Amino acid sequence: MEKKENTFAQYLQLLENRQYRQLRVALSDENEVDIADFIESLPQEKAAMVFRTLPKELAADVFSNLPAETQQVIVGSITDRELGEIVEELFVDDAVDMLEELPANVVKRVLKSARPETRQLINQFLQYPENSVGSIMTAEFIDLKKSMSALDAIERIRRIGEECESIYTCYVTDARRVLEGVVTLRELLLAPDNARVEDLMEGDVITALTTEDQEEAVQQLMKYDFISLPVTDHEHRLVGIVTVDDVMDVMEEEATEDFEKMAAMAPSEKPYLKTGVFTLAKNRILWLLVLMVSGMITGGILGRFESAFAVMPLLVTFIPMLTDTGGNAGSQSSTLIIRGMAVGDIGLRDFLQVFWKELRVSILVGAVLSIVNYVRLVITYPGNNLIALTVALALFVTVIVAKTVGGILPMIAKRLHADPAIMAAPLITTIVDAVSLVIYFSIAQALLRL
Repeated sequence: MEKKENTFAQYLQLLENRQYRQLRVALSDENEVDIADFIESLPQEKAAMVFRTLPKELAADVFSNLPAETQQVIVGSITDRELGEIVEELFVDDAVDMLEELPANVVKRVLKSARPETRQLINQFLQYPENSVGSIMTAEFIDLKKSMSALDAIERIRRIGEECESIYTCYVTDARRVLEGVVTLRELLLAPDNARVEDLMEGDVITALTTEDQEEAVQQLMKYDFISLPVTDHEHRLVGIVTVDDVMDVMEEEATEDFEKMAAMAPSEKPYLKTGVFTLAKNRILWLLVLMVSGMITGGILGRFESAFAVMPLLVTFIPMLTDTGGNAGSQSSTLIIRGMAVGDIGLRDFLQVFWKELRVSILVGAVLSIVNYVRLVITYPGNNLIALTVALALFVTVIVAKTVGGILPMIAKRLHADPAIMAAPLITTIVDAVSLVIYFSIAQALLRL
């Protein structure tokens, strides 16, 4: 990290001294991601200046790694010809990602600068539903014909490979672009020159539909360890591929969204430091209001059992321990189930299995916690064995309810087509708090005859 900061300081010094030629040479040896980091750290006018010093072949790669705000600044500072060159150099999925983040007037200028065929392709991608596989795929891939020899196929890869995002997996299509098979570059290189692609290809191809949710593509690539995944339309025609770098972006977006929902916040599309105060407050206040109002239920329950703890005030001292333990137990289960559903390990078909497993786990955990708590209370409050038994039984039942509810609520949310992440710690805790109090005072009234 320190080395990187020193390098950036040297580049900044070259910029300050207006040594643009030396800066261009120095940046040409850097990775495009590091160059993007350097440009992003600069004021707007300097960022645009540094970008314009980059060689044309490097500029597009750097541009695709810049945040939308910096891209907009650069688009506004370059000519239509330069903009057209960048758009043509970008892979289609990167161009689409850029356009989705830019204002409408800037998008219009970008599309105007692109060639007609590029503009048509980008417009086609923009029409796919948001967060669908079609919206993240790229149209640059290697397509082959069954009748080709291995030598012919390799020659085609050499001819068009530079324009493709991935060349390691090649796709075999017919005259109507219907996907017929897949063959790897390794198989082509190791095969005799006269071997036919038809004999080398694998016919049973795992694919994704353009309209499927992007998470489906993530799970497919993770499950089968693919480098890329072919994307077809409903007529099984090959229209694009999803590559590992696309999937990494989706995984980061989905994980961030789930974390924010699990913390009772509306998801934000921008990084924290680039999100305004009012936007952050708006994203948080709705769920806080919901939880605050639902938390009033707890107060209503306490009011209902006021006579019980008026007779025996000692009962009140155990309420925080009971509700906290129940909330923590429920959060453990919900977190595991939400994670399992996110990576595809758990599905709706596993509802009964999850319920039965969480029930058994909760009985074991509840028994241990109750026994330890009973012994502690007997030692701490000698002569109050019945109160200790009341608290221990309430804790045992609360843990069972909390873990069971925490395990099945995310699955119920999924069944109702809601995001399971909303059934996370804050909401589970609120539900369990209310349930644990009802259990506690019901047992207290029965055992202590209040």
